[in-house]
Amino acid sequence: MKNLLLLVFLSSLILSCNSTKNGVFLTKKNVLVFTKTNGFRHASIEPGVTALKEIASENHWAVQHSEDSLIFNSENLKNFDLIVFLSTTGDILGEEQQVAFQNYMETGGKFFGIHAASDTEYDWPWYGEFIGGYFLSHPETQKARIKKIENHKTVKAFPESFERVDEWYNFKNLNPNVHVTLTLDESSYKGGKNGEYHPHAWFHKVGEGEMYYTGGGHTDESYTEPQFRQHLEDVMKWLISYSNQ
Repeated sequence: MKNLLLLVFLSSLILSCNSTKNGVFLTKKNVLVFTKTNGFRHASIEPGVTALKEIASENHWAVQHSEDSLIFNSENLKNFDLIVFLSTTGDILGEEQQVAFQNYMETGGKFFGIHAASDTEYDWPWYGEFIGGYFLSHPETQKARIKKIENHKTVKAFPESFERVDEWYNFKNLNPNVHVTLTLDESSYKGGKNGEYHPHAWFHKVGEGEMYYTGGGHTDESYTEPQFRQHLEDVMKWLISYSNQ
């Protein structure tokens, strides 16, 4: 009997060690992908959700996709290690949901806003400062040059300067306190309105929490584009592991 118990213990220990080596842990990280829209709805939301689920699966994270704003309450939000707003638009949270989300962020939450997350909650001043800049306008989808500001973990997939096709947002009410990682070169395309310094991706602390925003992701093709997809994964990894840095 003792030998049998010893064998069971050793087997469990070996499995545990192997799981750790492979990056699989008993406690999975939980990600909420929120895609509610109250205005224009991007066709790329569905490809985006698929890509985020695939990225999560590869990293052994659990994903919950929702468009129900009632999920934003204190009890539910404490279960998520990361909240993603994927091309949300308009007024998507009621007052109680806003309080819960703000509390989640300011007490250590992690947030990733993609593309139209900046076209969201225009009547909520806290969100405007939080997201870092509101959508103002955009020209037609076209190729543009993007410049990397520094070799941050979230943009390691990109060279110092590169071109890609997407819908390029102009912003208003830019928060001067954000840490910018990518900028747009307005001389490389038509319709830019932010001038020589046109932030495209950034992050900043929100109380004890951390947020990141990236302006790409309008086109369906974005989510199968290797570099952009790697960018999404790197941002998610960085945010999820932020408290350990």
